[in-house]
Amino acid sequence: MSDPRILTVRPEPGEYAWTFGGVPPVARIAPGTVLDLYTEDCFAGRVRSEKDLVSEVCEFPFLNPQTGPFHIEGAEPGDTVAVHFVSIEPARDWAASTTVPLFGALTSTHTTATLQPPLPETVWIWQLDLARRTALFRARESDIEAELPLDPMHGTVGVAPANLEVRSALVPDAHGGNMDTPEMRAGVTCYLGVNVEGALLSLGDGHARQGEGETCGVAVECAMHTTVIVELLKGVATPWPRLESDTHIISTGSARPLEDAFRISQLDLVRWLVRDYGFGELDAYQFATQAAESPLANVCDTNYTCVAKLRKEWLPPRETHRGLHAQLRETATLLRR
Repeated sequence: MSDPRILTVRPEPGEYAWTFGGVPPVARIAPGTVLDLYTEDCFAGRVRSEKDLVSEVCEFPFLNPQTGPFHIEGAEPGDTVAVHFVSIEPARDWAASTTVPLFGALTSTHTTATLQPPLPETVWIWQLDLARRTALFRARESDIEAELPLDPMHGTVGVAPANLEVRSALVPDAHGGNMDTPEMRAGVTCYLGVNVEGALLSLGDGHARQGEGETCGVAVECAMHTTVIVELLKGVATPWPRLESDTHIISTGSARPLEDAFRISQLDLVRWLVRDYGFGELDAYQFATQAAESPLANVCDTNYTCVAKLRKEWLPPRETHRGLHAQLRETATLLRR
């Protein structure tokens, strides 16, 4: 096996993308390229203390800066881009979270309008101990402290949308984008359907950790050093983003209302079982009903995202996505040596 090409990208402050689509690529890469990336946090690094309120230091809609996009040579509509996460590591020893007025699952929003006043802006700075793999929560209204384990992930991974659309990096949809699922961690392969020539892959929005649902709308937001391997599956369609880990196959769906996001993820999982595992449609529907896990990804973004996942050990021994996850896992192991 020849050594893969490694491309290192460290964007300058003015070199991030704020949308999926409508942005020229920062580089053209061949399938099999390893990307060694720096990604900035969703606040573009501007929330650095408890005094830095988002409404004062950030300018909407310039949130969620993305590293990229990358033009993948040979990628055409009807193909699938595979992004294998070799490592995701916090680039700083601190991270930020906050409440944002008119944003989140437990407050009035622009679309769920009520007479109650918006929640106040409050910032929490989390101290990260990279050696001990912990994130320290310090309460703002009491002396409570608690250490939680680090679980680094990327909230935003995607390609350019179809039909000439340009979508904000805050929006999840069929192109990927701001899905905010904790499943997007190291060791996982993400499959994204190609909509335009070159796919135009970007990623960002690193989280040191996040609970399922991202209830207040903001995770433990952190700049990241991330290494991924990018591959291309010719002639394989992926209508909605899928993930594969060593233990699970995982479908996603993004929409409003929440039940439509749930339906999309469950339907995609059923169709995955039919296409790659030999199930009939109704058998797949029954099997998924009794075996699927359905964690929420986010219930606060422009679209909500739901996940449907199945344990591989319960599935027939069939190959999915041409066995690419196992191949990329092997390459990742070699890179870490």
